[in-house]
Amino acid sequence: MTDTFRFTVAATDGAARTGEIRMPRGVIRTPAFMPVGTAGTVKAMYPEQVKALGADVVLGNTYHLMLRPGAERVARLGGLHAFMQWPYPILTDSGGFQVMSLSGLRKLDETGVTFQSHIDGTAHVLTPERSIEIQGLLGSDIQMQLDECVRLPADEAAIAKAMRLSLRWAERCRIAFGEQPGKALFGIVQGGDIPALRIESAKALVDLDLKGYAVGGLAVGEPQATMLAMIETVEPHLPMTKPRYLMGVGTPDDIIEAVRRGIDMFDCVMPTRAGRHGMVYTRHGRLNLRNARFAEDNTPLDPESTCPAANLYTKAYLHHLVRAGEILGMMLLTWNNLSYYQDLMAGLRRAIAEGRLADFIGETREGWARAERDRAGR
Repeated sequence: MTDTFRFTVAATDGAARTGEIRMPRGVIRTPAFMPVGTAGTVKAMYPEQVKALGADVVLGNTYHLMLRPGAERVARLGGLHAFMQWPYPILTDSGGFQVMSLSGLRKLDETGVTFQSHIDGTAHVLTPERSIEIQGLLGSDIQMQLDECVRLPADEAAIAKAMRLSLRWAERCRIAFGEQPGKALFGIVQGGDIPALRIESAKALVDLDLKGYAVGGLAVGEPQATMLAMIETVEPHLPMTKPRYLMGVGTPDDIIEAVRRGIDMFDCVMPTRAGRHGMVYTRHGRLNLRNARFAEDNTPLDPESTCPAANLYTKAYLHHLVRAGEILGMMLLTWNNLSYYQDLMAGLRRAIAEGRLADFIGETREGWARAERDRAGR
């Protein structure tokens, strides 16, 4: 393997690119989708299943793991990789998203964030330095700066204030991170839906010469068109030689459009959360298996899929499991969804390498549309 962090681009198709990140714990093929393992587990999945589907990296969350079971405890038990039986790369979110999503339970100032635990109400202080310390105790391979994420829509003054605070925190994170051979610190571009603020953020972060750059503060309530416009605004100001990560995104269509615009890495709870609630993603679009029309549908989700959850079990059986609240239903639908997402990423990588990304996107969309037409005609 390697004892360094190295990103290479193997091929491009327009702004889209395919390549790999090489790290001591493995190779991340890009574009990459990272299954979300917030609390040290990808919900309803065994780690070996996640790897077998094609995932090269999973995501853990600093905020949740610092509360339970605690970063120091995880470190004493050998680190997050050993704790969750995932010997491959792990990226940890800094806890910044919870600054937004748990805004009723926190107080924010220049120093950092004081959280009230959503579990037991106890107070915890998360500063840029403490966030990096926790990520180090967990043993994270790719660590994210602490930032303030603003839910859109918001007024420009609030967006600017949060973006500039995030930049100051990024500098503190870089100092706290220091030199960690084989590991990486990523900065997070903020600026809401204001192009000038996005550009200011990107340029300042690039000056810090970090190993990679994320685009944060999107998929937080804005239309897809706004998200894509912000990616187009930021992309020219990020180095071609470093990976780009769009945080918390998204639907298959979001991912396709972001890859087309030069994004390399994604994470989202959507495939796992949807699977636990009866929703599946397939080559034939999205299906809600709670619907009564599947009660006697004796066909599999996708006979051409290599995933047993998709090619072996019938929609009628999966419908029954979902309606009965059986745990197996959650497991099978999550398995199917993560399989679909990883197959989509593999298809995007091949298409970029072959210079046929536009054709692949067209074929993928036609598969979704054809299924919709068929269902409408029934």
